[in-house]
Amino acid sequence: MAIVKMPFCFLAFFCLLLQLFSIFHIGNAELEMNYYRESCPRAEEIIRQQVETLYYKHGNTAVSWLRNLFHDCVVKSCDASLLLETARGVVSEQKSTRSFGMRNFKYIKTIKDALEKECPGTVSCADIVALSARDGIVMLKGPKIDMIKTGRRDSRGSYLRDVEALVPNHNDSLSSVLSNFNSIGIDVEATVALLGAHSVGRVHCVNLVHRLYPTIDPTLDPTYALYLKKRCPAPNPNPKEVLYSRNDPETPMVVDNMYYKNIMAHKGLLLIDDELATDPRTAPFVAKMATDNGYFHEQFSRAIRLLSETNPLTGDQGEIRKDCRYVN
Repeated sequence: MAIVKMPFCFLAFFCLLLQLFSIFHIGNAELEMNYYRESCPRAEEIIRQQVETLYYKHGNTAVSWLRNLFHDCVVKSCDASLLLETARGVVSEQKSTRSFGMRNFKYIKTIKDALEKECPGTVSCADIVALSARDGIVMLKGPKIDMIKTGRRDSRGSYLRDVEALVPNHNDSLSSVLSNFNSIGIDVEATVALLGAHSVGRVHCVNLVHRLYPTIDPTLDPTYALYLKKRCPAPNPNPKEVLYSRNDPETPMVVDNMYYKNIMAHKGLLLIDDELATDPRTAPFVAKMATDNGYFHEQFSRAIRLLSETNPLTGDQGEIRKDCRYVN
């Protein structure tokens, strides 16, 4: 049988095409289920164990993990930019007024250290943000969300200048919030469900007193407003003092549908709470979630999955930080 020899120039061109395809493929990789099954098989188990241990020592960490996911992913990408501290030319997003009240960042290092001991330089901080939120939701008696994909990589910088524009403010309109979430692929129903995370949240008095002083907002339930004035007794609270009211006084550490029941009874803390319950675009979803906790959990799970997959860095983009607080 005759052997056909390929010209050298054709072989060189073919090899170049393979290299280009490889680069393109790696640079445009996608998130996938169980991404660390070979490189770090126990990664998700380790994160879950750490989240549980931290919860039993510091119960509010579970709420922090949920808030971290929101603040990280709505700003450009789910890439752990939120976790960067001010150092080496980076100015931390945590300095923004939108990050007011956020805490427990130090315990991310606890989770990361456990992973580095098992699989050095393998698991990204961005995946820690996503998976710790998933596991924190379970600790808060919320839904078990099985379909969280992994394979995110970490940013090499922060986006402090973008935080003010992209993270909703406490007095933003509903239209503005719906528009912001729609821009990252989260529909109205999922947005209503995502705001149900307020069921385990709290509002500092500095973001609440404008509805109480000098006169009470007429959209607030009068009896509830008097309760809030006891929680926030002065019109100009000191932001350094821990003065706040919980969105859900009845089940404050449970991801459930009490938030929707409260806002339908005009017991929401923020202006958007009242709008959410009365605006024709969102009111039907609020009413259904208020009466059906299973439906809320189903939509909340879907919303968390959508949020966690916002524009991730994958493949050869970004890096895997050794310490979540600093770029390598």
